[in-house]
Amino acid sequence: MKDIMIRGTAAENQVRFFCAYTRKVVESGRMIHNTSPVATAALGRLLTAGAIMGSMCKNDSDLLTLQIQCSGPISGLTVTSNAKAEVKGYVNRPDVILPPSPAGKLDVGKALGSGVLSVIKDIGLREPYVGQSDLVSGEIAEDLTYYFAASEQIPTSVALGVLMEKNNTVKHAGGFIIQMMPFAEESLISDLENRLKDFSSVTSLMDKGMTPVDMINRLLEGYDITINSSITPSYHCNCSKERVHKAIMSIGKREIEEMIADKKPIEVNCQFCNKHYIFETAELKNMIS
Repeated sequence: MKDIMIRGTAAENQVRFFCAYTRKVVESGRMIHNTSPVATAALGRLLTAGAIMGSMCKNDSDLLTLQIQCSGPISGLTVTSNAKAEVKGYVNRPDVILPPSPAGKLDVGKALGSGVLSVIKDIGLREPYVGQSDLVSGEIAEDLTYYFAASEQIPTSVALGVLMEKNNTVKHAGGFIIQMMPFAEESLISDLENRLKDFSSVTSLMDKGMTPVDMINRLLEGYDITINSSITPSYHCNCSKERVHKAIMSIGKREIEEMIADKKPIEVNCQFCNKHYIFETAELKNMIS
């Protein structure tokens, strides 16, 4: 199954939904950062959420950042995305190894522990919008559900999952975000709450061959469903030597002169894609000339 995300409405526009399959996105992140299974699960969930929430942006220039700072051994995660569902991210400690949870699953909640989830939206204003909420479980989907209710006052259900192969590559990954519109009827809200309680995990359904369309049709069966568009999410880093060059120049003349005095080239690494950029002394001198 190819990576895909669908967007649409249901129940006479009282519900809007986003549902994605993101195996390639998450596997790309795993390969770039050489993450352990539990770190892959954590990063994969946040990458999927980032791709979906990024696609909610209205303008191509808008940027979304999801950042988790936590007390658990994984230390934290950062993911950024845009309206095209181009997403990238990293884990502070990608090599964390933990025993399975009591249910026999990857223990993402224990890897994160307590902490804070920040949602940063750069939509071209003087200052970006920053919303924050405490982690309620560390399982990420529940934390985002709580964020939408507490910070944006939008009744939302978030489901995210990553299923690993025995060789620790990604077998399936994906998730959905379902939101109620302000005019949604109470009977509809109650019905969907009951359906979601009985809904299987997204990865178990993907493992049965179900696509995002299949999952939405199953969850919202009986309601009119309109799929408005589809998009292909991707792991994409827009770093370049030119961008790094500008970043170095921004630190100031004195700091660059100190680098030159060392008479050694400097290396700058991108946290998102692990690319390495080398700047020779002559290049540093050109920055301040």
